[in-house]
Amino acid sequence: MSGRNPAPKRGYGGRSAEERRAERRERLMRAGLELFGTRGYAATSIERLCTTAGVSTRNFYEEFDGREELLLALFRRLNERSLAAVAEAYAAASDADLPERVERAVRAFVTTHAGDPRWARLGFVEVIGVSPDLERRRLELRERWAQTILSLIDQAVARDEAPDRDYRLTAIALIGAVNNLVHHWSARGQDIPLDAITTELTHLILSSVTR
Repeated sequence: MSGRNPAPKRGYGGRSAEERRAERRERLMRAGLELFGTRGYAATSIERLCTTAGVSTRNFYEEFDGREELLLALFRRLNERSLAAVAEAYAAASDADLPERVERAVRAFVTTHAGDPRWARLGFVEVIGVSPDLERRRLELRERWAQTILSLIDQAVARDEAPDRDYRLTAIALIGAVNNLVHHWSARGQDIPLDAITTELTHLILSSVTR
């Protein structure tokens, strides 16, 4: 983007400029997760991010236009990992019945989003209300989740495990329920066992799609 400074291309210490830049970017990502996920986005300055990551502000602007772009990069990483984990878990249970397939997919989602409370806070609290652009990106990712849920339901319909009907609104409602329950878990200081969250969400999904 226009706000970035070009990174130097010289090698140093046996590592290429690209390798060193990738390491700096990853340090900034780790610092963003730690600070956004504990102190909060609004309370975190670029200077503190750089101090925590051990990089200069110049290095920061080589990677990100600002804090919001870093927050978005983390949010995308969370969702990409979670989408991949859910798809893998569901596919691994392809020969199982619907309750087991759903339980494995839900557990993959819960583990990815809530296995580390910092990710839960970032994904369900810190990305809300930051800017119209980030809200648009968040809704785009929610649409990907809706399509993922619909594709899993389509498989259940094809196996005659669920009635054949329009599940579009069901998918949107399930996304809201899942997000709010995991957020509730995070906001209460994780005093509810994640197994209980997984069981409740599995029951809710099955109740919504089976006869």
